[in-house]
Amino acid sequence: MNIYNDNWLGRTLNVISSNDPTLTSRHGVVIDESKNTITIEEDGKFVKLGKSSIKFTISDSSVVIDGTKVGQRPENRTHKKYRMA
Repeated sequence: MNIYNDNWLGRTLNVISSNDPTLTSRHGVVIDESKNTITIEEDGKFVKLGKSSIKFTISDSSVVIDGTKVGQRPENRTHKKYRMA
């Protein structure tokens, strides 16, 4: 199973790049995920990130995930087949 299909709750998310420069370099534990957003806990605060505006990594994986490609509900994302290009 690849990182796209894994459950991300409880794992560390690191924002690699974003359209919004204030989101770049944010990192925290994934608390919740919806179709369009990921909520992380960063320094005791909850931060909601729009998936479509970020590229990120999860925990120890070196795979950079483009948020625009995972814009579906988590229960649908875990069963979807992704084409790696």
